[in-house]
Amino acid sequence: RPAAGAPARHFAASAVTLPADSNQALGIAEYAKDFIGGKYGETVDASVWERIEMFHTDSVMCGVSALALKTNAPTVLREEALDYPDARGATVFGSSARCSPEKAIAANASAVREWDSNGTVFGYNPNIPGHTAGEFGHNDFYPVVMAAAQVTGEIDGQKALRAMICLDEIRGRLAEVFSLKSYKIDHVVHGAIASAAVYGALLGASAEQIESAIGMTVAHYVPFRAIRAGKQLSDSKGASAALSTEAAVLSMRRAMRGFVGPRDIFRNPEAIFRFFEPTTGAKASQEVVDIALGNKVRWGVGPAPFNLVLSHSGADFAVCGMHFKLGLYEHQSAGALEGAISALVNNPELAAGGVDAIEGINIVAYEPAFGIIGDPAKKDPKTRQSADHSMAFILSRILVKALEAGKVPSSMDDAWMELMLSPYDYGKDALYETKTRALMAKIGFTHGGPEYDAKYPDGIPTQIDISLRGGKKISSGMVMYPSGHARNTTANLRNILAHKNRMLGDIVFKERGQVDAFVDRLVGMKGASATQVAQLYDFDWSAMRTHDCIDG
Repeated sequence: RPAAGAPARHFAASAVTLPADSNQALGIAEYAKDFIGGKYGETVDASVWERIEMFHTDSVMCGVSALALKTNAPTVLREEALDYPDARGATVFGSSARCSPEKAIAANASAVREWDSNGTVFGYNPNIPGHTAGEFGHNDFYPVVMAAAQVTGEIDGQKALRAMICLDEIRGRLAEVFSLKSYKIDHVVHGAIASAAVYGALLGASAEQIESAIGMTVAHYVPFRAIRAGKQLSDSKGASAALSTEAAVLSMRRAMRGFVGPRDIFRNPEAIFRFFEPTTGAKASQEVVDIALGNKVRWGVGPAPFNLVLSHSGADFAVCGMHFKLGLYEHQSAGALEGAISALVNNPELAAGGVDAIEGINIVAYEPAFGIIGDPAKKDPKTRQSADHSMAFILSRILVKALEAGKVPSSMDDAWMELMLSPYDYGKDALYETKTRALMAKIGFTHGGPEYDAKYPDGIPTQIDISLRGGKKISSGMVMYPSGHARNTTANLRNILAHKNRMLGDIVFKERGQVDAFVDRLVGMKGASATQVAQLYDFDWSAMRTHDCIDG
């Protein structure tokens, strides 16, 4: 018989379902322990292993290059972590010195996230009923697994990657069933929950201890989207995942010491899930906060707002529905970039004509892209963080590269690689570059209306219409699944990501051979021993290329 209070779990051939009327926090804990512990055997499809390796490698190269270019938050948090020595702790990128695990995780996750160029999830899986909430999220949380591997010294490469699959599964499925952004809560809450579960499972915590840590994370540490409000963004936006995960891992460590947090947090009527999406006594509504306090039934016993399906076998894992960024850009601009590159590849005269030959550019987009990165107020970015959330700036930078060259390769993959946006496209020198600003002034936006809105988040429906002097008009047509999108079937991701890894690696290492050796270690992680995993993020920091701070 299940233990008292254990969640009712429904098992399928390849997944476990945590019903809304069960203790899902405890269920997540048991799932993490079972999956990471190998209960289901070697039943994960080869495509899933390949995907997690690619996302992890991509994230690390983003992180180490952000540190090499002295970006602020990663540098501050790395220095902070090193001020918390712990002989039984974890390490930051480029160091063998052990420090407090949650501090190392915060530093490394901040670095991974800084460029906003690592993987993205849209929280949309129409194959599972109720899993189309459409919450964003990013692959910022792999340092949690690496820290646990270093703390225990017993986690080999295959188990570490399995734990990363688990972390992405919990985070990704939560993004499919509950839209945090609808209530102005930052998407990193889902990743923090997953981080607590996976860190605890790797360190041998009981399911009840993990449940307690999840309860603490949700009850004490919920970041609102105030961190990204306004026209010019701060360090808080990029470091949100890092700080939330720091709190989650600290909660897990406290739970393992005996601290007891709120139980059954998903059914707690005063936690974020039922507070914003009530399941008793009121209809789900964004205005529910205004009417809820006087409703006794509203605060009574009731189910969570969703069932939660977590895969343990096969190929339908959340990580396989996540998207790569083929360079540095906000993920909702991917459709516009694909449209622009397609226009350049199919119309050689566009690149040959230069900036002056372009009379105007119109971007047709969906909500939320139209209202967020298409906001006209973001056509004058003054910081790197604001520039990479300005569709006008992003599109202008990639067009300037093509127009200055006067030509582009004849294939989409080669064009993506040649025009790939790097950190330097958002640095202090690029922010006010004359041609970029001139092109931005020619860009307008149109909301595509219900036709476009309905196609997101299944795709990234975007169209680019370019008017040339002399009257010719070039249209990309509607782009749905741009290169890097999980549903794109044309791009050679291995080749394009290898180019990206080298582009970022050349910022860090002085010789290409060092770049390739470091990347090869990451790519070959599945076969690494526990000792090799613990040293995976280490490299000679003192021999790194020397750069001025990219932001001035």
